Amino acid sequence: MRQSRWGARLAAPLLGAPLALAFPRPGWWWLALIGLVPVLLLAMAAPGGGEAAVRAWLGGTGFFLAVNAFLLPTVGPFMVPLAMLLAVTWLPMGWLAWALLGGAADPDRAGPRRLAAALVLVPSAFVVGEGLRSWEGLGGPWGLLGASQWNAPALLSVAALGGVWGLSFLLVAVNLAVAAALRGQLPGPTRATAVVAAAALPLAALAFWSLRPAPSPAGTVRVAFVQPGVVGPVEDRFRASERLSRALPAGARPDLVVWGESSVGRDPAANPGDVARLAGTARAAGGPVLANVDAQREAGGGIYKSALLVGEAGVLGSYDKMRLVPFGEYVPLRPLLGWVTRLTDAAAVDRHRGARLAVLPAGGLSVGPLVCFESAFPDLARNLAAGGADLVVVQTADTTFQGSWGLDQHASLSAVRAVESGRPVLQAALSGTSAAFDARGRRLAWAPGDWRGAAVVELPRSAERTPYVRAGDVVPLACGLALVAGAVVAARGRRLSRGGSGRRTGSRPRSRPARPRR
Repeated sequence: MRQSRWGARLAAPLLGAPLALAFPRPGWWWLALIGLVPVLLLAMAAPGGGEAAVRAWLGGTGFFLAVNAFLLPTVGPFMVPLAMLLAVTWLPMGWLAWALLGGAADPDRAGPRRLAAALVLVPSAFVVGEGLRSWEGLGGPWGLLGASQWNAPALLSVAALGGVWGLSFLLVAVNLAVAAALRGQLPGPTRATAVVAAAALPLAALAFWSLRPAPSPAGTVRVAFVQPGVVGPVEDRFRASERLSRALPAGARPDLVVWGESSVGRDPAANPGDVARLAGTARAAGGPVLANVDAQREAGGGIYKSALLVGEAGVLGSYDKMRLVPFGEYVPLRPLLGWVTRLTDAAAVDRHRGARLAVLPAGGLSVGPLVCFESAFPDLARNLAAGGADLVVVQTADTTFQGSWGLDQHASLSAVRAVESGRPVLQAALSGTSAAFDARGRRLAWAPGDWRGAAVVELPRSAERTPYVRAGDVVPLACGLALVAGAVVAARGRRLSRGGSGRRTGSRPRSRPARPRR
């Protein structure tokens, strides 16, 4: 028994890792529909709930090691404990799968009603876990299961309803239904119901995608993106983006020119000549330039990463990055963890945070800028759309992860943000993958990491207010409430069961002796 238990534990990371292949690269989106099945079956076959949770945790460790493999050169030996920490969020999923459909399930009671409960509670546990690990201090929402569907338009459309959270819920429910259908210990009616659920859920998403009305025509916007590649010195980097912008075809006349992250490495307030050059570039290109500043500020001090919009007459507005990359742009609890910088490429100096989002006016276009890692957060693009942005722009560099899968993973997030927000999204990379998507997630431009140059893409405008923009992150909240309700029902059932058992098996009360008659 002990050998089989450790064999299952050793197999769990190997069974969890292939799910990462649903993400770019290679982007096998269909794998997300079945990739959790081996881990769920392993948990269901566990001899107890604790063992089921451990198996799910180890499966999650394998997944996070694989999906974040591009971080290994930066994080180094800390990659394994980080993956194990993130995988803690898979523990409840494993326990619930076992309790409802596994070793704890009485074959006589494991009917369709128990399956229905599992189809709600197991995905709810997974989504709540994703919400918890999306906290910026734990690395943020990277590798959310729903984000794997960026190149599957029918399934991706679900993100307009409940964001990436709703899509993750759907995918886990399908995986659970497939696992239940394959589990021979379950009664025939339960397995048949599971087969129906496994087919019906994706078909419902397909029906929503095919029947959803097309967005009302709202014109188009022409946006140029500039990708000069890895350029080290500050002045050379500025000149590279400047040269490519001025080399745009004379008839291009873009409504906006977007430079990548850290394209300007000096404080414009202390170097007014840089602002004048940006304004001259805007005149030459025919549209405002959205540059990105990564520099120490003389006024107020501190290093900020900022989107800077400059038109022909000067600065039109700016936005300071709010969500920073843990260890990449700051070290959490630096007095305690600062020693990490001696062993890894963690930030030697902490960047400062911005205070609020900004929608910047670029002529007749309202631009919502995000910087690099911020494109992973669903709420930011949603709030920009709610605040009146016509276009969401992501400025990134991804210089550290050249040649890795991380470049395409990052660019694919723009498709998810576009569908969630109902707005076109463009990502401009200094040295990563640049991409553009319309409001339905259709890919309109894709420039891989080894491409150099400038290009113009025409993006359809959209004024759609998706249900996700209107309602916000209700799916994680609903999942949390479902788990609470499930716990209350289970506790009540146990109390009733104990009470009934006590009444059936308890001793009879003693009869009182008859009083003598007088």
